[in-house]
Amino acid sequence: MRIPAVFADKKPVLSFEIFPPKKAAALENIDKTLALLCELTPDFISITFGAGGSTVDNQTVELAKKIKNEYGVEPLVHLTCLNYNREEIRVILDQLKKAGLSNILALRGDVNPDIAPQCDFSYASDLVRFIKEQGDFSVSGACYPEKHLEASDAVTDIHNLRKKVDAGVEHLVSQLFFDNDRFFTFYEKTRIAGINVPIEAGIMPVTNKAQIERMVSLCGATLPAKFERILERYENNREALFDAGMAYAINQIVDLIAGGADGIHVYTMNNPVIAKRICDGIKNLI
Repeated sequence: MRIPAVFADKKPVLSFEIFPPKKAAALENIDKTLALLCELTPDFISITFGAGGSTVDNQTVELAKKIKNEYGVEPLVHLTCLNYNREEIRVILDQLKKAGLSNILALRGDVNPDIAPQCDFSYASDLVRFIKEQGDFSVSGACYPEKHLEASDAVTDIHNLRKKVDAGVEHLVSQLFFDNDRFFTFYEKTRIAGINVPIEAGIMPVTNKAQIERMVSLCGATLPAKFERILERYENNREALFDAGMAYAINQIVDLIAGGADGIHVYTMNNPVIAKRICDGIKNLI
């Protein structure tokens, strides 16, 4: 099923994100994780993509095929373009066609200091247009409730997001955030700007202080005072931080659903325990 059709049939949508193991041999060990995740009946699962050699890129395609063919769940394949030229992207798209995979999350990708960027794609909107030229794909995109770190201001960021949608994006997944008011404000601004595609709220439950601080430094998400209190109180108690972080994430999701969010996208970090705890907490809401 194409991702936009999922939103036409159901609201709110629930989806998960996973990443391929860094070593090819570990791909065989991900079945347990997939089995547990798919038991939770997500509407789709997104699979991240290696940035020009940091991951065995073919693993993304193989993992997507496994999710679709063995577990019966629709995959959303991430595809980054900053470190690839047009021919390389064309080859990947041909692989997806042959595998019967039609849903792509088109991303520029992060700058990797060890890999020289290519010149064919400067922005995700360039990739979106190219994908649309190559076949009948359904294209999703990323959005940033607190603006992209490289955007000069929020208005410019919304303007650039409109470019992606105009290029062919049919569904958006947000970067992680911890303040729902910022998401709802962003959502309202997108509608004012004429962006009317479904927007999923990206939620990453906190289980490790160092990990979340690293993620926040990369994406620029704001940490509300109540969230910082949780980190400070429980940073040296792994079990307590896990419980408090899960409770915070579940409360976020409950509020998002009550506020009419189109969907919830959980960054699982390949941990099915996280996904199950969330599903147990919202099982009567979705």
